[in-house]
Amino acid sequence: MKIASLPLLGRRQFITLLGGAAAWPLLANAQQRAKLPTIGFMGTSTPATQAHLVAALVQRLRELGWVEGRTVAIEYRWAEGRSERYAEIAAEFVRLKVDAILTQGTQATTAAKQATSAIPIVATVVGDPVGSGLVASLAQPGGNVTGFSVVSPEMAAKRLEILREAVPGVRRVAVLVDDSNPVNVEETRQVQAAADDLDLMSFPLAIRRAEDIVPAFEGLKDRADALCVVANPLILSNIIRINILAAGARLPTSYIAREYVQGGGLLSYGPSFAHIYRRAGDFFDKILRGTNPGTIPVEQPTKFDLVINLTTAKALGVTIPPLLLARADEVIE
Repeated sequence: MKIASLPLLGRRQFITLLGGAAAWPLLANAQQRAKLPTIGFMGTSTPATQAHLVAALVQRLRELGWVEGRTVAIEYRWAEGRSERYAEIAAEFVRLKVDAILTQGTQATTAAKQATSAIPIVATVVGDPVGSGLVASLAQPGGNVTGFSVVSPEMAAKRLEILREAVPGVRRVAVLVDDSNPVNVEETRQVQAAADDLDLMSFPLAIRRAEDIVPAFEGLKDRADALCVVANPLILSNIIRINILAAGARLPTSYIAREYVQGGGLLSYGPSFAHIYRRAGDFFDKILRGTNPGTIPVEQPTKFDLVINLTTAKALGVTIPPLLLARADEVIE
């Protein structure tokens, strides 16, 4: 009995078949990548200014077994200091069906919460999460938001005390603030209350857009001896310009975090943002393994850094007292 022979494949058909076979593992890999748990990273500033924060988060995730590109995916979006971008980015994350979202600041977190009540949100560097309605309480957040609360009256007072210790002649303090941000407005009140307690005169210097920065400094003239800056994404995205203008006006500057001092500010005192982003990795680890974010308590910072920029001090003709330098966690030279 004859066995019918299979029809011969044409050369083009054969090559096509081979190409398809070769593509199978690529397709499988693409499908595997598509199935990775995904974090939506809402960057409020720029990739350059927040690169070290990304690195802190990614490193901690790796330590916990979440390797970017292999066991977890991260979608990065950057608002570049424009608060109107928050809602757009949040809506995009919802469309992408990410598994969790990282935000920074009250405005960004509010935009994310308005976009979704289902996707877990880990909020970093939020002023008053209870007062702003983001969580029910610090111990039991409820809903889909948890994270970190960082602003307090005590911190405002401490920053001013350190500024006066660094520059004893300070009597008048301007407070640079984005007054379109309610949390920043409240922080400005805290700074001014602390200034009153220290017998310092203070007044707000309001901006809302990058275009407002130069006119604000032009209107400042000789009205202040120092500048206390209320940090937010608009400030961070324009930090070099702000510090150049402050140096030109011979104004020592005080900030909440080292990121601003790295850009030419005089000193900062406040929570370590890099440490907070590392801790955020622990939050995502719990959430991606099934923990309800509403049951994860909101944390307050445990690590605070005093950073002094000696290069800026020398340019301003400011001599930092040795005892203050000795207390600094980091001195930039």
